[in-house]
Amino acid sequence: MPSIPSPRGRNTGGGPGGPSGLVCLVDVNNFYASCERVFDPGLEGRPVVVLSNNDGCIIARSQEAKDLGIPMGEPVHKVKDFLRRERVHVYSSNYALYGDMSARVVAVLKRFTPYLEVYSIDESFLDLTGFADPAAHGRAVKDAVHRWTGLPVSVGTGATKTLAKIANRTAKKDPGLGGVFVMPPDPGDNDALLAALPADAVWGIGRRLAQRLGKLGVITALDLKRAEPKFIRSRLGVVVERTVLELRGIPCLDLELTQPDHKGIMVARGFGRRITEYRHIAEAVATYVSRAAEKLRRQDLAANTLTVSLRTSPFDTHRQRYANAASLTFPEAIFDTPAMIAAAGQCLKRIYRPGLAYQKAGVFLDGLEKVGAMQLGLFASIDQNRADALMRAVDRLNRDWGRDTVRFAAAGTRRPWMMKQKMRSPCYTTRWQDLKRVGN
Repeated sequence: MPSIPSPRGRNTGGGPGGPSGLVCLVDVNNFYASCERVFDPGLEGRPVVVLSNNDGCIIARSQEAKDLGIPMGEPVHKVKDFLRRERVHVYSSNYALYGDMSARVVAVLKRFTPYLEVYSIDESFLDLTGFADPAAHGRAVKDAVHRWTGLPVSVGTGATKTLAKIANRTAKKDPGLGGVFVMPPDPGDNDALLAALPADAVWGIGRRLAQRLGKLGVITALDLKRAEPKFIRSRLGVVVERTVLELRGIPCLDLELTQPDHKGIMVARGFGRRITEYRHIAEAVATYVSRAAEKLRRQDLAANTLTVSLRTSPFDTHRQRYANAASLTFPEAIFDTPAMIAAAGQCLKRIYRPGLAYQKAGVFLDGLEKVGAMQLGLFASIDQNRADALMRAVDRLNRDWGRDTVRFAAAGTRRPWMMKQKMRSPCYTTRWQDLKRVGN
């Protein structure tokens, strides 16, 4: 493990949110594209793009692809010839790989500090309060993540989460910084940097909000910092007021050191082609239920309500449009897949209409609670112990030997509804059969 600067002692008078706190944002550069490069070093220095579900739109780009002017969200069929001409490497999204690589990055970061907030799949906030040399700490974090995962990260540090976001942006855009930047401790020393930053580049200030700010004469991040907080609150609300204070170095947004309670788990997918037959839709829904139930059990949760949604394409002007959903509430919270598949079948029968060409289905689990705290009904219909043992055995086999090693018959075998993923890379880190082979 690299040498890690030691903290001078945590600021118990505030920490993240305290007057002398320091917040660090670690962000994986071009995350999806970088994950693909880890297992194919030949992609280094070459343009790479990753596509959305069903290989529809471009959702991730390497820096080389950005330099070619390839826009985010562009439908791939519109730029197919351009991609071929520029020799851009195109990949279907591989969420199993990306999710696992994200977990590996977080595991590295937790070795540096227990005070960590996982903000998104590629971003985490760290509390660096009390560290004598945050720049050295940032470099140690950057080097360790790259050494242990192969992924490049940028590290930005500031007195608040908003300033840490800006610092991270600066670290990305200025090659001379080596991917690490610490905002000056004196808020006045940041003015030149904020003056060059448009207001909509500030965390939480989108394009529409920036337009409203522009009408008030607030054009740059520096303008926003200098705005009167109470005036901003009266016009745009408390959230923007907090952003003003954060730009001044006054923490208003604490690190969420524990993950917030999940309000629900959703698995929804577009079909690889339009589906009309009920049995094929039922297979897709059963598969989505299995995925959602796996996520549920991974967090030691159970669900009180299950909802199935179904729709045709909202953009198809030549066919009848239809969208509907149905829910079922269980007598007591459950976590086992067979019971959920049966419930989903009941919901699907209520909303399925013959003769329509369906484009997407989804499953949503709601009313989540910890398994140990479940309130069982007086006449419980499920043997929870048996269900728990069976599900844990299935999850263990699929975890050790790869997804769908064991799956329920209701999910089908031929599966014509599967998403288009013609260019997906192997699941290098989650399936034994996809392990990278070296030598003969």
